[in-house]
Parts: sequence; C-alpha cells; structure tokens
Amino acid sequence: MSGTFADFGQQITNGAKAYMKANGDSVAGRKIELIVKDATGPAPDVARRLAQELVVKDEVDFIVGFGLTPNALAVATVATEAKKPIVIMNAATSVITTKSPYIVRTSMTLPQVTEPMAQWAWKSGVRKVYTVVADYGPGHDAEKAFRGAFTRAGGEIVGDVRVPLKNPEFGPFVQRVKDAKPQAVFVFMPAGELALGFMKAYSERGLDKAGIKLLTTGDLTEDGILEALGDHALGVISTHHYSMAHDSPENKAFLAAYAQISPQRPNFMAVGAWDGMAAIYEVARKLHGSIDGDKAMQAFRGMKIKSPRGPLEIDADTRDVVQTVYVREVKRVGGKLYNVEFDQFPAVKDPGK
Repeated sequence: MSGTFADFGQQITNGAKAYMKANGDSVAGRKIELIVKDATGPAPDVARRLAQELVVKDEVDFIVGFGLTPNALAVATVATEAKKPIVIMNAATSVITTKSPYIVRTSMTLPQVTEPMAQWAWKSGVRKVYTVVADYGPGHDAEKAFRGAFTRAGGEIVGDVRVPLKNPEFGPFVQRVKDAKPQAVFVFMPAGELALGFMKAYSERGLDKAGIKLLTTGDLTEDGILEALGDHALGVISTHHYSMAHDSPENKAFLAAYAQISPQRPNFMAVGAWDGMAAIYEVARKLHGSIDGDKAMQAFRGMKIKSPRGPLEIDADTRDVVQTVYVREVKRVGGKLYNVEFDQFPAVKDPGK
C-alpha cells in the first residue's frame, strides 16, 4: 500500500471492495471483513511477519492479495503450518502454487500470457526478437517462456537483457536493443513506474521510428496507466487475460461496481481480486459458512467462475488458473486509450504445468 508498488495494493483492495459492494458483505451467514496490511513493497520478511499476525492475532480464515512474488513465496510456510488458504490475486511467478498445498491463484502466470505472444509474433511474420525483462521471478519466467515458444516455432532471439527492479536507467538498455536491429523487442516490466519508464525510453531512443515493433504482456499497457502513456502506447501489441474494453455483461457489472469504490481505472489486478473474492464467497457457500482450511482447498479445486475477463477455472490438480488469453492493440476509442482485443487463445494453462 506504500512505495513504488503502492498502486498494486490499491487496485487489489479496490477490486475486493467492489465485489463486496456488488454482492453484499456477508455470505452463508458469515460477515466478510477485510483486514488490510501494508507489505511496503518486495519485502519477504515484512510479508511473513504480517501473515503471522493475521493468523495469530486476527484469526483470519483466508490470506489474500500478494502483488509481488517474493512476498507470496515468503508466506507459503505460514499458510502450510496454519492450514490457512492463500488466494493469490496478482503475483505471477509460475512456481508459487507449488510452495504450499494451501495456495490457489486467481490472477495469471507469466508463462501463461507470454507463450501466446511468441506464437502470435511468429504467425504475424516476426522472425528476429530482442528480449528485455525485469530481473526477478516473473521476468525470468517471461523470458524463458517467450524464448522457448519463439525458437520452437523457428524464430531467433538476437539478444537479451535483464533490468534491475529498483531505479533502473532504461536508456542504455534500450539503445542496446536499437543497435541490434531486431524486427521486434519483447518486454516484460511490472505494471506502473517501470512500465512508464521503459515506454518513455523506447520513444526517446526512436525504436518505433526504427521500425522495431514492441511486443509485451499486458503489464506494460495495463489499463490504469494507459492515459499516462499517451500516444506513445498507440499500436502496442500485447497478450493478457483482461482489458477494460472486454465486452461482456460480467465486465460491465465489474466496471460499474469499481466506479463506486474509486475514480481510477481498474486493471487486471483489480479483476484478480474481484475473482478471488468470488471464489471465497463460493467456498463459504459450499461449506455453509464453516471455514476449514483443508475443506476450503477442496472446494477451490475445479471451481468455474464467470469473470469480467471471460471464463475462468481453477485447475483441480495445480490450483492454478485456466483462462482465455487475448491479443490486444492499444487504440483510441471515444477519445480514450484502450487495449482492444482482436484475437484469442482459449482455455490456456500455465505451459509448464
């Protein structure tokens, strides 16, 4: 809720509150209470301490949220020892759900949304790509997934670079890409300040004018920062599981509920929280309000949800999310910027699972 990644916490909290606004704050005879703790950023020790407090002092039934992978990994042992279900609403490193039998995910994994980008790039005629990723778990996952899928198709990775998560200077990295003269650059940066920083350097160094296409996961063009990116973002192609522009009754209901909570644009993290709350409400109904950790995890397995993003399922074996991944292009619609979907890969699992 504070620091560089404060927007992550805000989006997740708002998404959860929006679900409660739309669906009531009680289920199966139980009152729902949100207790919000600030992990301050990628701080595993802080996250572990706060999770222990939630279990011992607050006697919570579920531990939810987790904008960042290091914090989710740090709390896995707490969940296992206390038999408390964790619902991952954003953190996207593939391995997270393997670290405890009490972890379920309603967001996405980086390989899940990255492989479709590599497949689409090859299909659209791209043959040479440079990769740029943030140097932490999700970035490593994205780099590996893109390289694997693209080279299997016959493509060539002409260079790669990992950018530090804290205070990166993007200019030299982007210049390295320009000098290599690839057809496209594939980028993963966590949403927010780093995404803005990369987009600024991409434009300033003239990669777009040099004809180097920008391919990315949806983090770089997430809905909450599109207006801040401005015209630099026009034409950027991304693959992701949610866009504000998604046309469905469920998304219209989500956007209406979110607007009552916050004036900011909701993004995929808010949807991860909305669906996480939907899953918790369904577990409470199945267990008639009596929450037991083991029974709750059984109730999560195989669950299907009509999400604002489209159909969502929690895989019965991996406890990870199965969903449609969309190919989108940033366009101006009604005077505002949106990720407009134009292709899709249905029922995508994490390719490593």
